[in-house]
Amino acid sequence: MALADTERGVSNCGDPGSPFSEIIELNVGGQVYVTRHKTLIAVPDSLLWNMFSKKSPKELARDSKGRFFLDRDGFLFRYILDYLRDLNLVLPDYFPEKSRLQREADFFQLRDLAKRLTPRMSKDNSISEEISQSDTEEGAQQCGSSGAVETLRTVSVSGAMRSPTLDSKKSGYITIGYRGSYTIGRDIQTDAKFRRVARITVCGKTSLAKEVFGDTLNESRDPDRLPERYTSRYYLKYNFLEQAFDKLTEVGFHMVACSSTGTCAYTSNDPNEDKIWTSYTEYVFCRE
Repeated sequence: MALADTERGVSNCGDPGSPFSEIIELNVGGQVYVTRHKTLIAVPDSLLWNMFSKKSPKELARDSKGRFFLDRDGFLFRYILDYLRDLNLVLPDYFPEKSRLQREADFFQLRDLAKRLTPRMSKDNSISEEISQSDTEEGAQQCGSSGAVETLRTVSVSGAMRSPTLDSKKSGYITIGYRGSYTIGRDIQTDAKFRRVARITVCGKTSLAKEVFGDTLNESRDPDRLPERYTSRYYLKYNFLEQAFDKLTEVGFHMVACSSTGTCAYTSNDPNEDKIWTSYTEYVFCRE
């Protein structure tokens, strides 16, 4: 039963002048969070600060159980909440959702968090946290040594080769599976209908799958899966195996195994009619 006047909470033990309880329940994109009122108002002039300090509970949207409702990414909100607790940002070693988290930070008007998530761009428009060549040369000029210039240039180039993007790549396995079919007519040479792939599935660690396939990965059957969890329910938005192989190769994966099973059936009881072959094949890729 939805609550009418006060938000879901334990008791109003917080600020006596606040209409909100000390403990607040939130529904963010279907994910339920429980936190303290003071956490939500930790950053002045932010969206949550305005919601929970300038408005009354009656003015805020609720779900059917009385929780305050926010129509945002429920998975990424955990990092927003972590930041509000101590104003410190801690992300997993490999976190492919930085651009989406930055968008959430902008929405919640957390300017400092959004600034921290903004990638630093080098002169060649590549993301890098290494010292830039211009800074290197300036430091060398202060030393007044041409040898120092060459030495520092070498350090800069070698540092660029070990970019954070490359260093952050994790080892692991990804399995690509597909169920395909093709028809062979009575005249095999002239009436062979080539392979038809219904769907290409992706199995493995969520963070690796998102790193490799990005926006071409369909997560609708397993949404909000944590980066370090495993899934077998993702599939690709295209049906070309070679395209999937190219993407895996580009980021350092190579095939280590494959297996396949197949069955044959006739379209009718007449053995002279076309034969339909169906198969299921899996390809295992590894990055060490």
